[in-house]
Amino acid sequence: MRGRGREAVVGGTTWERSAVDPEPGPRSLAEVLDAERLEAAVALAGPRTRTRSGVRFAETRLAEALDETVVLLDVNGGPAAIEQGIATAAAHLECDLVVFVDVGGDVLAHGDEPGLGSPLCDAVVLAAAPGLARRVPVVLGVFGTGCDGELTPDEVLARLAEVAAAGGWLGAWGLTPEAAQRVETAVAAVPTEASAQALACARGAYGTVEIRGGRRMVQRTPVGALTFYLDAQAALHSAARLARAVDGAASLDDANERLRALGVATELDWERRTAAG
Repeated sequence: MRGRGREAVVGGTTWERSAVDPEPGPRSLAEVLDAERLEAAVALAGPRTRTRSGVRFAETRLAEALDETVVLLDVNGGPAAIEQGIATAAAHLECDLVVFVDVGGDVLAHGDEPGLGSPLCDAVVLAAAPGLARRVPVVLGVFGTGCDGELTPDEVLARLAEVAAAGGWLGAWGLTPEAAQRVETAVAAVPTEASAQALACARGAYGTVEIRGGRRMVQRTPVGALTFYLDAQAALHSAARLARAVDGAASLDDANERLRALGVATELDWERRTAAG
């Protein structure tokens, strides 16, 4: 977008990987210091934004590295709260388009994929799309196909085909050299393996590599350097079965229980088990 002369603001959630924040689940904004709170579920982060225990968010590190304001979203309230939070931020920042970006492609998971490990946050955010789309256009971007080591590239491509068959295909765009440089800046600032693998794909990496301390395998190909753009609502009503399952959930915990009832293990379950020893 910047390459076409448009302004863009990046953002993310208050949910850090357990290696960064050992406390399970996302932080509520009540636990966040030095952020400009816009609404119950959304704030603007700066270089000093942190939790009460001193954890610095990925958004904090990006605000520092990019020298710009970054949106910080609290997903604890479920889809309705997420919708209101993003709508408030978009209005405050005068944004005329919202793009939900997933790295890897697990946002389109059915729930029975063997490698699926973190479906919950993706599902509750995508479930906010229909309501949000009544206020501002919403697009779903799938970046770094298979680069998080959850769904395989073949599984992601099959899910993308489902969305395309439902009329949700908008196009695809590869990392330009300028965009790759910006991603490199972000990867240097934020502890991340998935985005780093997508960047490697853009620079010619090919073949299988381990991430997550050997718990995950990534198949690196040039496809990992692409972002596929989809109509968010078409994705929700086709491949993204888990987002449909949590639509209307009253909270993140309610959404988690809905996925557990379907036999789908989530990142929140894993973090709680790990914290309990």
